[in-house]
Amino acid sequence: MTTSHPEKGTISIRLVNEALLELRQRGGDPGELLEQAGIDAKLLGAPRARVSSQAYARLWLRLAAHMDDEFFGMNGRRLKSGSFAFMARAALKEPSLGAALEGVLRFLNLVFDDLRLSLERSGGMAAIVLDEPAGPKLRAFGHFTLWMIVHGLCCWLAGRRLPILAVELRCGKPDYIEDYRVMFSDNLHFARPCSRLLLNADCLDLPVLRSGRDLKRFLAGAPANILVRYRDPQSLAARIKAYLRSLKAERWPDLEALSGHFYMAPSTLRRKLALEGQSYQGLKGQVRRDLCLARLDAGEVNFAELAFELGFADSSSFYKAFRKWTGSTPGQYRALLHPETP
Repeated sequence: MTTSHPEKGTISIRLVNEALLELRQRGGDPGELLEQAGIDAKLLGAPRARVSSQAYARLWLRLAAHMDDEFFGMNGRRLKSGSFAFMARAALKEPSLGAALEGVLRFLNLVFDDLRLSLERSGGMAAIVLDEPAGPKLRAFGHFTLWMIVHGLCCWLAGRRLPILAVELRCGKPDYIEDYRVMFSDNLHFARPCSRLLLNADCLDLPVLRSGRDLKRFLAGAPANILVRYRDPQSLAARIKAYLRSLKAERWPDLEALSGHFYMAPSTLRRKLALEGQSYQGLKGQVRRDLCLARLDAGEVNFAELAFELGFADSSSFYKAFRKWTGSTPGQYRALLHPETP
């Protein structure tokens, strides 16, 4: 099995198979591409295998060049090689992230057949919406590849990670979604009326911080530099979040007790989390946010009770945190997800 240091990130072989699906359905042999990427072809039949994010990035580049399609044949019209670089170069000329994102979506709408991307604002939230025809749905891998391209570019332009609140897809839930949870959000929803990625609208007002010199370095490192969030689901941060989700918030341990649970010294745990770009306090906030949004998606109506269960001292603290997460109130967020609910 191909492995890598966990801080470098690993990706399930299932996503390698997904990337190669269109090529293979057209009778193509991926053997040479896999060899060039440093991926053992025998791993394709081992569902639990993982490859390094660097190897997956090399495969991405070679597959896109081989097919002359940076979307791997998942649309009737190719996203020809150089499209991502063109979008990034054009986006640099915009003053704000919102304007840059609008330009990226306009370009993709010119390229793709039967896919229509738009940016919608509702209160303090923004949604990148993907409309499809009534016919065959884009598979989950296609949605997530598109979101990765668009969201990854936006994060680079803004010089920061833009938290994703939720992802909703028209297609059904695939057999494997763990890497998607790590890359995007724990709040993944399938078989929805439309496909959209939800963000705090405040991020659209961020300035574009990058320069032409930055662009050269960015493109030289792409797509590996937009895959950095593809952490192994067994990373320390992922295991801590899973442990916190198994407990009521009132029983969440302090750092010392948490370190004991994972059989390491507090300083070691803190250092290992820092290597993954995380902190215990930050992970607690992420779990609170994700649990909260999942409850609202499920139709939760008692906000005071929800605040208590999430470990907030009072409703005021809860509302303040929620507005920071989403740019909206809990009621506005729930209405966005469930417009049919009074």
